[in-house]
Amino acid sequence: MGGMMKDQEMTIGTVARQAGVNVETIRFYHRRGLLPEPQKPLGGVRRYNQRDVARVRFIKSAQRLGFTLDEIGLLLRLDDGTHCAEAREIAEHKLADVRAKLKDLQHIEAALKGLVAACQAQESKVSCPLIASLRGC
Repeated sequence: MGGMMKDQEMTIGTVARQAGVNVETIRFYHRRGLLPEPQKPLGGVRRYNQRDVARVRFIKSAQRLGFTLDEIGLLLRLDDGTHCAEAREIAEHKLADVRAKLKDLQHIEAALKGLVAACQAQESKVSCPLIASLRGC
């Protein structure tokens, strides 16, 4: 099993390293209710397991796809294999949000492209088209 730890034998630092996050991220997930905090034995250290590592990796993967922590919390509550339709609905809403943001970004890109072109074409140094545009002139 080459270095694979038994269930409930990992410290918070080991979980963080295996999941590719820092310890403060793990603590933040505890505070947000995304990751259950193990009991701390009297005078001991909290111990984690591979399920905790997998959960942190799930959270980070979902964040990379643009899901908010609230949405991730909902997905985690649906993670029993019987709520695929609800999970799909959340993903469909996220996809619609992403498409709307892309559309907004395309409009911003077009506006900036036009302003950059206007700045390059500007012969006189009297007024910068970019600054004038931002002033609402």
